[in-house]
Amino acid sequence: MNCKTIVIELENYLDEDLGAALRAEIEQHLEKCKKCRLIVDTTKKTIQIYCNSEPAPLPEGTRDRLHAALEKHLRRARA
Repeated sequence: MNCKTIVIELENYLDEDLGAALRAEIEQHLEKCKKCRLIVDTTKKTIQIYCNSEPAPLPEGTRDRLHAALEKHLRRARA
């Protein structure tokens, strides 16, 4: 198990969508690797903050600028 695998499997790990063997390998790695543990803990906290927060209203005109930028991007992608 290496750090790259942790990052690749992070979503599945957090969603508890892994087989028992892979989950055990990841947990063993996390016990030894402070950097990966920090990534997992920070990601969990970020998800909790996001899920427990209310959406902030967009400043006036922002929605229109975002839509215009998306339309421009889509036109370029189709060309």
